[in-house]
Amino acid sequence: MKILLYGINYAPELTGIGKYTAEMAETLAATGHQVRVVCAPPYYPAWRIATGFSAFRYANERRNGVHIWRTPLWVPSRPKGARRIAHLASFALSSFPVLLRHVFWRPDVVVCIAPSLMNAPTGWLVARLTGAYAWLHIQDYEVDAAFSLGMLKGSLLKRTALAFERVLLKRFDTVSTISGKMVEHALRKGVEESKVVRFSNWADTESIYPLDRHSRLRSELSIPDAATVVLYSGNMGAKQGLEVLAAAAVGFAQRDDVIFVFCGTGPARDAVTALCGNLRNCRFIDLQPLDRLNELLNLADIHVLPQRADAADLVMPSKLTGMLASGRAVIAMASPGTELYEAVFPRGVVVPPGDAISLVSAIERLASNAVERARLGAAGREFAQAVLSRDAVLSEFETKLSALRAGTSGTSAADARHSDV
Repeated sequence: MKILLYGINYAPELTGIGKYTAEMAETLAATGHQVRVVCAPPYYPAWRIATGFSAFRYANERRNGVHIWRTPLWVPSRPKGARRIAHLASFALSSFPVLLRHVFWRPDVVVCIAPSLMNAPTGWLVARLTGAYAWLHIQDYEVDAAFSLGMLKGSLLKRTALAFERVLLKRFDTVSTISGKMVEHALRKGVEESKVVRFSNWADTESIYPLDRHSRLRSELSIPDAATVVLYSGNMGAKQGLEVLAAAAVGFAQRDDVIFVFCGTGPARDAVTALCGNLRNCRFIDLQPLDRLNELLNLADIHVLPQRADAADLVMPSKLTGMLASGRAVIAMASPGTELYEAVFPRGVVVPPGDAISLVSAIERLASNAVERARLGAAGREFAQAVLSRDAVLSEFETKLSALRAGTSGTSAADARHSDV
């Protein structure tokens, strides 16, 4: 089958949507499909074009059996408001002729990855021009999140953006998203139940696994073996609510037995560094390459996943899968009834979003109880292997795509709330 994937993010980005899109593409190629990708040069989460890539030139390459076209992209240093819209528009415009060129390739399926919805109309158009199946996969409800988090403002702009989103979603043959609550959100936006499916993010439980020794990063960061490491790893942006974790680190400033490690880049890193960067119990490092990812995740005795309450069920943090697969205890900030709460509890600790006091209390409890940390870590690992394994999720997705070509029907939204694609 000829499969065309279209989205702004792709490998070698080390975290977020690019990682999952690349793994999807490479898995499909490995099973014998012809896979092409139209994407931007890597820039996330640092918000700068990666070394060796150009922001201004078109380029193509082959990576692990996938043919990739990269198109120019403008990347703002401060991705907020109009600048963020211009950033997404730059990819939508530059990728337009490249995607239209693929009309002559005649794909069987066009899969658009959101964010960004701004380029999805072109993907839908190419699918219609070629008779291909049009599939939209939603990693984040970017419109809702942008207004909820204050990245975009204005009632007229919000109504216009949501109306555009509703019209677009209804045009696709299938709309998939990564959690049950996000499936329900698609239904509320008017997408037909028969078109909506759940396609969860996955954990690579073979590459990410518990180590029977201390991570080598401990010695590199001058962290004593006896100290408890609290790790945040991933994008440092508005959705994360990292100021709460920084406040928790300040609360432990006089202790040498609890060390906070902030790993990642993004627009909020400077603010977090200003709050706790000079503390002796804090370390700041950049995202690690893939061959050190397991060492990074095993650095943690406690993973912390902060999230703002107003982002609940609009996004599902992709980093959670790796945390669980690593077999380390997890503390997440989520409200009861949200997808994140249900994913973490009872195999982890959940505290209210924005509540630094509760977060400090939870860290203190787990830091003093190695047996409980081990129990939670084992439960998370078991869940990752049983429910989130990469092979199981992507094998089911590949089966769904093959069924589309054969003209058979797929999983409905009613089933999707209880199982993956």
